[in-house]
Amino acid sequence: MDDTPVLLERLGALIQQSLRDDAARHGLLPIHLQILAYLDRANRYSNLPIAVAQYFGITRGTVSQSLQLLERQGLIVKTPDPQHGRRIHLEPTAAGAKVLRDGWAQRLEQALSAMPSEAPPLADALRGLLTALQRQNGQRAFGVCQRCAHFLTEKRGARCGLTREPLAREQTTRICREWTRPADVAGVAVST
Repeated sequence: MDDTPVLLERLGALIQQSLRDDAARHGLLPIHLQILAYLDRANRYSNLPIAVAQYFGITRGTVSQSLQLLERQGLIVKTPDPQHGRRIHLEPTAAGAKVLRDGWAQRLEQALSAMPSEAPPLADALRGLLTALQRQNGQRAFGVCQRCAHFLTEKRGARCGLTREPLAREQTTRICREWTRPADVAGVAVST
């Protein structure tokens, strides 16, 4: 009998409990902390209210209310996009970053980094599982910019092949909603 489904369920439950505890400590709901953590990792194509809704599979109304609360509490700031009219970008403030600093995501990262280095690449297996579940549920993939089929490296730096816009180095290591699975040389999709 394969214990993987039970292990994943138990890990999910422990992460959710840790998330609920952290949220309560800050007077927030778990989704508020999740949105804050997402915005901390999102690039400029993905730090938009619509991307938050897509990433979490929640309504725009829920996102709007959550963002208003996070802004009122000084945990995020909204910045107008100078090139795209009414579009706004969302970023954690210093206070928002402080809330995340010792939170559930950091504790999870510490636990993962304490695993033996000779262990098989867990991230690859989880990435494959995530991709399969996203397909089953008809959800956008989201992924790290520099692991995208559209990511281009040029003499002057990186560029998005989809938008043709140059990418600042720090943007290339963040989550992007326009992420597309790259294909290997044989044309078969590879995990990123």
